Amino acid sequence: MELTQQAFDAGSRHDIDAIMGFHVPDAVWDLSDLGLGTFDGAAAIRGFVEDWFATWRDLVLETQEIVDLGHGVVFVPVREEGRPTASGGHVEQQRGWVTLWAEGNITRIAIYFDTDEARAVAERLAEDRAQAGV
Repeated sequence: MELTQQAFDAGSRHDIDAIMGFHVPDAVWDLSDLGLGTFDGAAAIRGFVEDWFATWRDLVLETQEIVDLGHGVVFVPVREEGRPTASGGHVEQQRGWVTLWAEGNITRIAIYFDTDEARAVAERLAEDRAQAGV
C-alpha cells in the first residue's frame, strides 16, 4: 500500500520518471472504460501520461483509500482535481483504479468511471488470482 501511495504522490507532482519507475517494461494501462484505449509497454504509457499532464494546469490525484485485496491486487478510488489548460474551468472527477503489482512493480492498471464497478472487478481479480495460486 505504501508503494501505491508513493506512485500517486509522484503523479500529483507530475514526476513522470518517478511514475514510470514503478512500472515493469511491459506494463499495461487499460483506459478503455474511459474511452481512451489501452496502452501497452512503458513507452506507450509514458506518452499517454505526458499527453494527459499537458492537458492540465494543476492536476492533483488524491487517493480516497488504498485497499490491498491480496495477490498483488490493489483498489484505489481516486479524486482528480485541476484546471484544464484549454479553459478557465475547474474539474473534479472520481475514478476507480485497479492496480496489479508483482515484486514491487506495477504490471497493469485499469481505470473505471464507476468506483463500485472497479472495486467489484478488483475483488474478482484478487479471488481469481488466489484460486490460481498467484
